[in-house]
Amino acid sequence: MIRSIKKSHKILIFSLVILILIIGIVAFISLKKTGDNMKQIVVLETSKGNIEIELNQEKAPITVANFISYVNEGFYNGIVFHRVMNGFMVQGGGFTPDGTQKKTHAPIKLESNNGLSNDIGTVAMARTIIRDSATSQFFINVNNNALLNYAPGNDGYAVFGRVTSGMEVVNAIKSVKTETRGSFENWPVEDVVIIRAYMKK
Repeated sequence: MIRSIKKSHKILIFSLVILILIIGIVAFISLKKTGDNMKQIVVLETSKGNIEIELNQEKAPITVANFISYVNEGFYNGIVFHRVMNGFMVQGGGFTPDGTQKKTHAPIKLESNNGLSNDIGTVAMARTIIRDSATSQFFINVNNNALLNYAPGNDGYAVFGRVTSGMEVVNAIKSVKTETRGSFENWPVEDVVIIRAYMKK
């Protein structure tokens, strides 16, 4: 009788351990899916192929909110990468193929001091020499551009995301032939168009 009780006790403990393991695995999978769903990814559908950009809401909340607002408004649809510098970066977000600059919202606060670096494949906001002047234009780094990082005495450029898919497309863009078009240098001879930008679901 005692042996039977001990045996039943062992079976019960074993069953509880298995149950706890199953619950743990299910919880882990659920958390992973939740984490994946929380990722904010923008797809740039370009004339060279698709680029996916994972946004860093935690490190650059103002910049990410600004970028998403332009995406959701369809602002980037039909505009071009107007400045391509192989060995440096590719820039877009402001001009139509005929060189017309689109009207933007008010500039945003610079978030360059956020711990993110302008490394290959990262995405940052373009701006003028004025610190808080970024609006819609952005660039993708095709080199490790340490000079663009925040440092004492250097305001830097705010990184807010990174390319997670389509870096081969970025590399194709950086390799296009460029020319001086009007007052614009490094403008691609053949337009590189952002056909559509949208949030990945």
